[in-house]
Amino acid sequence: MRLRAGVLAAGCLLLQAMGVAIFLRGFFPTAVRARPRGGPPGDGPAEPAPPGSGAVSNWSAVPPPLFRRVVLVLIDALRQDFVFGPKGKQFMPYATQVIEKGTSYSFVAEAKPPTVTMPRIKALMTGSIPGFIDVVVNLNSPALLDDNLIWQAKTAGKRIIFYGDDTWVKLFPKHFVEYDGTTSFFVSDFTEVDDNVTRHLDRVLKREDWDLLILHYLGLDHIGHVTGPNSPLVGPKLREMDNILKKIHISLLSKEGEASLPSLLVVCGDHGMSETGSHGGSSEGEVHTPLLFISSAFEKRSGPLTQPELVQQTDLASTLAVGLGLPISRNSVGTLILPVVGGKTMREQLRFLHLNGFQLSRLLEENTPAYEKDPGYEQFKIAEKSHGNWIKLYLEGNNSEILMNLGKKVLKQYLEALKTLSASLSKQVAQYDMYSMMVGTVIVMEVLVLLLLSVPKALSSRAEFEVPLSPSLFSLLFYLMCLVLCAVHVIVCTSAESLCYFCSMSWLTALGVMMLISALMCGILSAIGKILENSRLPVKNPVVSSSSWSEVDVLMLAGTIGHVLSLGASSFIEEEHQTWYFLINTLCLALCQELCRNYFLLKECDPQHGISLKQNFDSIGEASDCKSIDVPAPGNSKLDKVASSAEFIKGSDKWISLASPWIILICCRLLRSLNQTGVQWAHRPDFGHWLTSSEHKSELSFLAAVSLVMIFFLVQRRCSLVSKIAMALGLLGVYSYRAAIGNVVFPWQHDSKDISKGITEARFVYVFVLGIVFTGTKDLLKSQVISADSSVKSTGLWEVYSGLVLLAALLFRPHNLPVLVFCLLIQTMMTKYIWRPLKCDAAQITIMHYWFGQAFFYFQGNSNGIATVDVSAGFVGLESYVEIPAIFLTAFATYAGPLLWAIHLLCYLSSEVSRNAAAVGHGCFCYALMRSIPVAVYILLVTGLRYHLFIWSVFSPKLLYEGVHVFITAAICLFFTAMDQNHSQKVQD
Repeated sequence: MRLRAGVLAAGCLLLQAMGVAIFLRGFFPTAVRARPRGGPPGDGPAEPAPPGSGAVSNWSAVPPPLFRRVVLVLIDALRQDFVFGPKGKQFMPYATQVIEKGTSYSFVAEAKPPTVTMPRIKALMTGSIPGFIDVVVNLNSPALLDDNLIWQAKTAGKRIIFYGDDTWVKLFPKHFVEYDGTTSFFVSDFTEVDDNVTRHLDRVLKREDWDLLILHYLGLDHIGHVTGPNSPLVGPKLREMDNILKKIHISLLSKEGEASLPSLLVVCGDHGMSETGSHGGSSEGEVHTPLLFISSAFEKRSGPLTQPELVQQTDLASTLAVGLGLPISRNSVGTLILPVVGGKTMREQLRFLHLNGFQLSRLLEENTPAYEKDPGYEQFKIAEKSHGNWIKLYLEGNNSEILMNLGKKVLKQYLEALKTLSASLSKQVAQYDMYSMMVGTVIVMEVLVLLLLSVPKALSSRAEFEVPLSPSLFSLLFYLMCLVLCAVHVIVCTSAESLCYFCSMSWLTALGVMMLISALMCGILSAIGKILENSRLPVKNPVVSSSSWSEVDVLMLAGTIGHVLSLGASSFIEEEHQTWYFLINTLCLALCQELCRNYFLLKECDPQHGISLKQNFDSIGEASDCKSIDVPAPGNSKLDKVASSAEFIKGSDKWISLASPWIILICCRLLRSLNQTGVQWAHRPDFGHWLTSSEHKSELSFLAAVSLVMIFFLVQRRCSLVSKIAMALGLLGVYSYRAAIGNVVFPWQHDSKDISKGITEARFVYVFVLGIVFTGTKDLLKSQVISADSSVKSTGLWEVYSGLVLLAALLFRPHNLPVLVFCLLIQTMMTKYIWRPLKCDAAQITIMHYWFGQAFFYFQGNSNGIATVDVSAGFVGLESYVEIPAIFLTAFATYAGPLLWAIHLLCYLSSEVSRNAAAVGHGCFCYALMRSIPVAVYILLVTGLRYHLFIWSVFSPKLLYEGVHVFITAAICLFFTAMDQNHSQKVQD
């Protein structure tokens, strides 16, 4: 069976998109979730009823609070040895004294990776273990929407005050009656960032109008990042924190005499720090933090100091909820820290544990189909039954030792059940789904290897593959591999303790994936075998190849490899636009060198060179390319004028061609000034900010109008008359839409009283977009079905392209319209004055299109952070949120640069009738390969760096961009393949 290069590329990208989807599903596991947060919390579950008829327990309400006030002091990056180790005894004497002899309980809280501030705050307040997908869900809405302790306290009427890291203010907007947030980005600030918190203390501690005070200190974390945990600056900072704890504790004790309930001081860290001072991974120094409960309600310590008990960081949320008399958060996987409520009666302690167990079992029911078989659930039901027996004895008035012993037994049963339930729930989000990630990675890497092995055949003149369907050796190997993979699947799914997405799929689907992996492996081995077989055959009529690698080819190879390698560094990902700007600028210089060599270093009288130039400049008419050609007699002035005119045109085109790379460099430099992107320089003002300011609306209006006019002149040259009219009206509608919503003004409009949503104007443009695309599609169908006319097909493709340009003009913000103008201008100049004179092949042109498409992605103002996605583009012309159109419009607006360059590539390769008939296939294959290499390597890098400090903020968003780009490229390659039908017929003929 013969397979075309374009078909292979499209099929491989579809398989790779499937592999990326499986990898993403394993990399971003779905966290356990309860029902959505509702209205005010109601009563909790009733106390277990005693067996048999008779007395019934009436405890159904949430127990009253145990503490009047709670102060939570969170010291960022506080390692457990900073408090319990030698540094604590030396620099934190007051805290050490309270731990050893005071009324306190001390624990070591274990934080799950990633040990980064925002997910740790979410874990402390919700009791859940945030997965990486939480960042994706909440990227556009940083407010924490899950049920949490802060929301429960605010709903219950508690007054909350916060000072410290402004991450809290973003997570809990409108929850605090008073707050002062400080930014955490200036890591060189060791003092001011904490002084901004402490300066409020004296005033707040004297007041009586608050119930919960939260203080988040950042100075220790900054010292760790800059100088490490062994820095001499750590000691003074710990001493400063110790003095603050002393001040708070003494103030709370001084006010307890006039209150009925005691107060509680909680000291903890969100994460620790490694030996280098960083955090984000899973080393012991990063995941182990101190957790102190200090209150007069506790008994004074007596006896030798023991090693602090290990608890989970998520246990704090349920413990504080009980202490404040609040319902436990629905998504919490934490368990109650029993010593904190150990001073209460046995009935109250059992009630607290029953509430915690009921909440965990309900969460398990909502997330696990076979929850009844879970050991923790079975243990909880047994403990609940024993609790009912205890209640029966208690209500009968039995105060004997039997009642006490039974109570202790029930208490122990509850604790074991809670521990097992918490572990079952935690495993769903605390670990990566490595099996699904490995399956996705194998598919992606197999596709990449298959594409690389297919390069010689794919870029040959015929661009076809002979695919053997049933070789005896590989059919046997195929079945053997299927059996082995299925056995591995059974073993992993039956022995894995954690939940796995791939194991939850139906066996038929899993078998299909196993067969796919086996088929790809057999295809790879078959390709390797053919390469080895061909290398052993004697070559008949050997021909010495005259082709050699030019500087442009070397640059393309080096640039591709360099960009892929740069993805392993977070700073290069944050500033990836600099990589692409550098590559396209260097490419322009290399092209300039090639043009100079083409015009000046080659002999002008070389007949082959004359024929080449004559063919390349097909738009200027027939003319001689040698100065020494015979000319007509002087008497024939008409012919003499034609010859001199043609020579002048040729000469002018030559100089325009030489100037084109420099003009493109100037355009790229102007575009860089339009939108600052990335991280380091994103805050700096750019030309776009100047244009969008209210006092420069007239300048923006003029620029938008000029840009729309230039777009029309650059696009309309190859459109039909109907499409030209539709394009002109559509661009007028774009300006009218922007004027309607107040971005720009009409010359006769002096105020903004008539500003509307612009829905009518936008829909007016959509009509013309659909009309132009429909006209182009009609021509394409005509060329594919009725007549294989390349001119009709070329016109149809260009009209589809012009319709997409019109759509981009509508979705782009007015200050970004010059991006579209320069995109069209650079494409026009490179088509006429660079690619044709240099006779670049399809592979070179494809790589250039890919590079410029990536650069224009960043010229639009995009970055590898989700925050730069222009979500407003999804609502253009819509009165309300409609999911499918909104997703399509947002994706198109975001990837307009790569999309327009890809479609222009198809238009160019299809219009070059003198090219090899397989040019479109070559372009499709190269485009697929250029997309496959970075995504495959990046998946390997992300797997290795999954515990990196910046996995949430840098690597994960980039992974999402790469995944979406693969799906878009797969759709583009399918379109390439559909448009390659006529060329395939020519190849077969």
